[in-house]
Amino acid sequence: MATSAAGDGHSGLNGKVSEASGKKLTDLPAELLEYILCFPVLNNRDIANVSCACKRLHDVCHGRGKVWEHQYKLRWPGLLKHYPQTESHDWLKEYRKRYVVGLQIRRTVESFSKRFFAEVPCIGQVLGDSFTEIESLGAPEHFCEDELISILNSDRRKNLTLKYYAKKILYFLRQQNILKSLKSFLARPPEQQSTIEGAVLVDQYCNPLADVSLQSISTQLDEIVDKIKKTLQIKNPSHPSLRATEDDGSLIDDFEQQRQVVCALNSVLYDQLQYKGNECDYYNPLNSYLHQVLIRRTGIPISLSVLYLTLARKLGVKLEPVNFPNHFLLRWCQQHQGKPDIYDYVYIDTFGKGKQLTAKECEYLIGHQVTSDYYCAVSTTEVLLRMVGNLLNIGKRGEGNEKSYQLLRDSLDLYLTINPDNVQYLLLQARLYFHLGIWPEKVLDILQHIQALDPSQHGAVGYLVQHTLEHIQHKRHPAEPEIKKRTDPVHHEVEFSVGLIMKHKRSGYSCVIYGWDPKCMMSMEWITTMRVHQLAKGPNQPFYNVLVQDGTCRYAAQENLEFHPSPLEIGHPEIGRYFAEFSDTHYTANEELQTRYPEDTAETLRTVPEQYNKLNTNSGHEEGTDPQLKMSKGFCVL
Repeated sequence: MATSAAGDGHSGLNGKVSEASGKKLTDLPAELLEYILCFPVLNNRDIANVSCACKRLHDVCHGRGKVWEHQYKLRWPGLLKHYPQTESHDWLKEYRKRYVVGLQIRRTVESFSKRFFAEVPCIGQVLGDSFTEIESLGAPEHFCEDELISILNSDRRKNLTLKYYAKKILYFLRQQNILKSLKSFLARPPEQQSTIEGAVLVDQYCNPLADVSLQSISTQLDEIVDKIKKTLQIKNPSHPSLRATEDDGSLIDDFEQQRQVVCALNSVLYDQLQYKGNECDYYNPLNSYLHQVLIRRTGIPISLSVLYLTLARKLGVKLEPVNFPNHFLLRWCQQHQGKPDIYDYVYIDTFGKGKQLTAKECEYLIGHQVTSDYYCAVSTTEVLLRMVGNLLNIGKRGEGNEKSYQLLRDSLDLYLTINPDNVQYLLLQARLYFHLGIWPEKVLDILQHIQALDPSQHGAVGYLVQHTLEHIQHKRHPAEPEIKKRTDPVHHEVEFSVGLIMKHKRSGYSCVIYGWDPKCMMSMEWITTMRVHQLAKGPNQPFYNVLVQDGTCRYAAQENLEFHPSPLEIGHPEIGRYFAEFSDTHYTANEELQTRYPEDTAETLRTVPEQYNKLNTNSGHEEGTDPQLKMSKGFCVL
């Protein structure tokens, strides 16, 4: 650090020793030293070494200075929003704290695969037992989340198992925070509960990894409001809505002016922006999520109604939600004084492009008469229950895969947060957790609550309690995992190995093998249902557990599988549970899967080049090309 600018003993043009020859780096002003030490090529290790060189440099690199602030911003730019610019911060202390938290988080996440590989790796199971470890770190929550996000944003083909569990932790972490916000929201007086805010919380809880916020939704709605105002201005340049602001809370009294707002709203929303009810795919859960409704411009009656009444309110028109059976509506009062009855309202069908209906016409929508109670306005809480109830029913209708179970769990969580004493849904939640084999301690808590609310459920509760206790006992004494070696004589017919990317000969789906049996190990009922006896070799041939590109898990006979002609990544949510990396032509098993199949990794590495050289050579001859120059997806044959 004390090197001079010119060599010792060298004279300048005037024959004198240059004054610069005696200058040192540490002689520079502090501001210039800070500027030099903030150069992008220097990392935290370089700065730590520099600060140990001498007292002068140590002072320049002090914690509250620009040097460590620069290092912090360089490494964790996303965390800067948590530091008020008006306050002074010890950036060296914050850097150390964030760095240590990162190491602790990674160690915790890395340990999950060893502990949960053998069990159903659902969010409740993983976090019910282990999330307390992260909480016990005592670190700021945003540090934990930032580290998890950095894991997820690393090379998409590597660290698949680490990402798998990091994603589950982040999912759970965000959901817990959203639940806190929802409980706080529900504790407010009804007049302070915004329907749009409640709907956004539902959206966020079901999509915790998506970038959804009340601010972003409100910004998009304000853009629509601006379009409506421009349409209004053409019709009536002096319309009071043009002067209204979101915060003034004023409502328009004049019915003609209200009508102009509603007409302009319909024109912009349905004609200009082409919003519509999703008749073709009504039971798609995306229809219930506000951020998706705004992106896709399609929804169901309740989600479109929430958007519609929010837009109308921003323009000074009060509309009320109506929990009409099978078809959510809005009502618009046409009377100033007295207590109006159901015939004093116009009912707006947002699913039907804002069509205005009388009370009698509403019955035509559902094909039968209803009592006047169904025309009453409902609270924000009831709107949310209806919205969550729709999602819950979609989850029930699901195909029994991970995606539908996740939706069912999320919607049950939301419903029971809003209405915690609903015995029917508490029992459904307990049965769901029991069925999935997850979080048995949570199941016991739910069952105890049910018993306190409704003693008549003793039979169902007793059955689940008994079997849940058995499950807990089994967890305390888990069976040793079965290890399958290819060299074992009973496995001599097994042709394929874990990690190979295959194609189903009959169904055409792409998949990756994550397990195998020397013969079909399913029940006779399954074998009969799936017509296994119609296969050439029946059930007495190797069967493979495969993760399919469409997100399902299947059990395929060896005779129905073949090497995929052009290996590709399999977009399955459970990939990371079994595999550590995608290597262009195959997947590399993680440590836990390699323990189960200790000889398969070597077999896969032997098979892949042999198989794809053969495929490319054949392809080269067929196409009249030189096989030595043939390029295939992800690799080159030389």
